Amino acid sequence: MLASGEASGKARVVKYRVGIDIGGTFTDLVVSGDDGMFRTKKLLSTPDDYGRGIGEGLRYLMDEHAFAADSITRIVHATTVATNAILEAKGAKTALITTEGFRDVLEMRRLRIPEMYTLNYRKPDPLVPRRHRLEVVERLGPKGEVRVPLNLKSVHVAAERIASCDIEAVAISLLHAYANPAHERRIAEIVRETVDPNVFVTCSSDILPVIREYERTSTTVINAYLGPTLREYLSGLRRHLDGLGIAAPLHIMKSDGGIMSMNMAAERPAYLVESGPAAGVIGAAHATAGTDLAGCISLDMGGTTAKASIVEGGAVAKTGDYEVGAGINLSSKLVMGGGYALKLPVIDISEIGAGGGSIVAVDAGGLMRVGPESAGADPGPAAYDMGGTSPTFTDAAVALGYLNPDYLVGGALKLDARKARNILDAQVASPLDTDLLNCAYGVYQVACGTMVRAVKAVSTYRGRDPRDFSLFTFGGNGPVVAAAIADLLEMVHIVVPPNPGVFSAYGLLQSDIEHEVMQAFLARLSDISEVEFAERFQAIQSDLTATMRQEGYEAADFTIARFADLRYSGQAHELTIAVRDNIDFISLAKEFGAEHEGTYGHKAETEEVESVALRVVASVAVEKLSGSVTSQIGEERRRAAFFGPNYGSVEVAVIGRAALGNGPRSGPLIIEEYDATCVVPPGWTAALDHEGNIVMRREIA
Repeated sequence: MLASGEASGKARVVKYRVGIDIGGTFTDLVVSGDDGMFRTKKLLSTPDDYGRGIGEGLRYLMDEHAFAADSITRIVHATTVATNAILEAKGAKTALITTEGFRDVLEMRRLRIPEMYTLNYRKPDPLVPRRHRLEVVERLGPKGEVRVPLNLKSVHVAAERIASCDIEAVAISLLHAYANPAHERRIAEIVRETVDPNVFVTCSSDILPVIREYERTSTTVINAYLGPTLREYLSGLRRHLDGLGIAAPLHIMKSDGGIMSMNMAAERPAYLVESGPAAGVIGAAHATAGTDLAGCISLDMGGTTAKASIVEGGAVAKTGDYEVGAGINLSSKLVMGGGYALKLPVIDISEIGAGGGSIVAVDAGGLMRVGPESAGADPGPAAYDMGGTSPTFTDAAVALGYLNPDYLVGGALKLDARKARNILDAQVASPLDTDLLNCAYGVYQVACGTMVRAVKAVSTYRGRDPRDFSLFTFGGNGPVVAAAIADLLEMVHIVVPPNPGVFSAYGLLQSDIEHEVMQAFLARLSDISEVEFAERFQAIQSDLTATMRQEGYEAADFTIARFADLRYSGQAHELTIAVRDNIDFISLAKEFGAEHEGTYGHKAETEEVESVALRVVASVAVEKLSGSVTSQIGEERRRAAFFGPNYGSVEVAVIGRAALGNGPRSGPLIIEEYDATCVVPPGWTAALDHEGNIVMRREIA
């Protein structure tokens, strides 16, 4: 495609960027041209080969909008492949090599139980079974000093054992290796020589060189467990792109909201565990930065899960204490122990198994449950008419009249409303001895009540009052439930951005390229000098600069930010504090105290502050996306929708987003778009702001 040129009259070739977000049910694509063109595509995910769905979507967009493969200059991708490999126990066959006496650290874990009063609670099985956890004779001290030299015979015995077990990946995590990586690196050499030069090997000193042997070992094991799976997935995706003639570099979203190259992602897949959910939060932060919405709670409800996060002052909240594979992540230090520790930077996201595909069932006690099990993309909800036989949230939404059976994904995905109603009636309404509409509304309420827990986990549980924030909602189902969740939390303001159903893919194109290097540095601030502190940062920065050069960036291409993980001496957890160029320990301690008070509600004026680890982050700013799909007003239609026993079934106006341009409209109202449906119930109004957002306000009596 050609665009008009400069005054010289020369035509220029329009360049395009592509954002691709794979979810458990749908794959979303966003294409943005430097001429302002903005196009989207939403299609069912293809779990047998996710790259196939991506290829189909890209081919459709290129054909439909007449742009060539060589005009695509950048692709940014978010994926749930890493998370799903852990949840479904489909990672690589992995072995662990550790210091003699520490074979069972993955079993011992921490004394945390997420279900306090469940006496028979069973911890998740380790990703590496005991028979594949091998010990070697060696011992380092906490400062890296060699107390017991590495016994090479024990290393060869372990390597030969691994070679005989058809192992695909090896994690190496030795005691105190964060202070001295020499033993781990020698073991890695021997493993590659003995087992296979191509075996995926991860050293803890490379992936997480910090204290705490359980968290460090668990993170190293996760990286190894995911390595072969992500290598195969990314290489397969690259083949699909090459098959379309697309040579553009492929970047992958990390869990902390930055992006990295495909090659780096293949070596550090543990950084991708929350790749998908992070993209939407980054999009929310960008969309609200510099506005009076800079304090918002993002709510992303898709086909499989609902995710919540908090944005304050335009900045996303991050955490270094995270667990993956816990099923439901309430993102709270008070509810941990149900998954595998991942001590890497992650956007602080609370995730609940409540999505459009969440299966509805009645348990033995006669109580209705919605999720966390999901029908996914295949077979999907009963309404998809693809073989699904279990009722889901989507089936309930169809029965309530909230979703148009003929207009899901712009009409590309037809729904069988009759089948949805029949299955919901037979499997839920009849066992509960209630009528279909009240049953469907009950499903809606139960799902919304579950999602309230996710919102509270990032707000109330952290000392924030959700009533002080706007609810920024997106995902294919987020706008369907937003008002009901806001009512339960007494929130009065909701924002639905343009293109809400593909908003996470939009967020991918707002993310900067980032790389982080961290290093353990355990010392009280009173015992070291500011000069020594600065020298440590400089050494880390030198390593990071070398990494950036390998990625193709020179020093002038990126900016540097420095952070220190600090705690009061003797504490078990630390907080990450930004460190200025001119290091001043007095100011740094004060900033830590203020952050401690904001997080925990108190600070200790007389306690010593100590450093645990230092971090340096390099960021390459990318041009931010502008422009969005222009919505057509279209013809106003009407259909019946049920809003609970207080209102019953009423005829409501069904309009497009652009129809709100004439001013606020009171609910009940349904706003239909290509990729999402927004439900405005009685007691709420909806209007468009100057950015094209739907702004909903609760009418306060």
